[in-house]
Amino acid sequence: MSVGFIGAGRLAMAMAKGFIRAGAVPAENIFASAPDNLVGRAELRNIKELGIQVTHSNTALVSQSDVVFLAIKANVVKNVLEEISPFATNRHLFVTPMAGVTIKSVEQSLPPETRVIRMMPNTPLVVGEGATVYARGEHATKHDGETVEVLLSNVGWCFEGKEDYMDAVTGLSGSGPAYVFLSIDALATGGVKMGLSRQESLRIAAETIQAAAKRVLETGAHPSMLKDEVCSNNILGQSALSAIHKMEKGGFRALLMDAVEAGEDRTKELRRMGEVKNHVED
Repeated sequence: MSVGFIGAGRLAMAMAKGFIRAGAVPAENIFASAPDNLVGRAELRNIKELGIQVTHSNTALVSQSDVVFLAIKANVVKNVLEEISPFATNRHLFVTPMAGVTIKSVEQSLPPETRVIRMMPNTPLVVGEGATVYARGEHATKHDGETVEVLLSNVGWCFEGKEDYMDAVTGLSGSGPAYVFLSIDALATGGVKMGLSRQESLRIAAETIQAAAKRVLETGAHPSMLKDEVCSNNILGQSALSAIHKMEKGGFRALLMDAVEAGEDRTKELRRMGEVKNHVED
């Protein structure tokens, strides 16, 4: 199997590194297309150091690849799809990680019965800890989904969902790392306020969140039950209860729920704007 990335940004290269590291796809079977203006820049050197074959032609990449990741920005997808459409065949599986770009819109720009899968990753993918949800298009097979799962399991966790939920997934996991980073920063700043150094606070906050998340995943227990374990009848538990009371009064949980909803709403809004723009251009 050969894999191609139209676009050679951080997301694409993180996936490529994971595939190579796990032995899922050898480097010589991975291709990346990059604009001419990347020549001589650090990004291009990093790509070549992986042993990946680089081209400046999207059409050449499609001709050489079985699975093609459209790792590009949504504002150029229409032009790119028009460019590569004559070179798409029934051997190709196209995978799109673009927020707000529907499977149908990609299928309509490619030959009939083209196999398309839409995925929503998140940025922890760059350290092999991503959370990715994917949905199959009308012509993508169960085997196509399994292929994507095998590939993406090398850069984190992956499972199949419904495209109808992709906007919600974008608001939850796609944007979610930003909420967690903000939480880490706030916790660390609280530590600094109480006298810890910035470096100590950041490490403690990050390790605490990582450990708590790992406990949820490993135990399968509901977070509320794990929270109650911390809030036991001792000094630590009483301290935690007082802090949680303060958080509840400030609407902490409601704010996070609102954040997910706002992320979904904005994704839908941007998608509608894109659909209107494309309709006007057509």
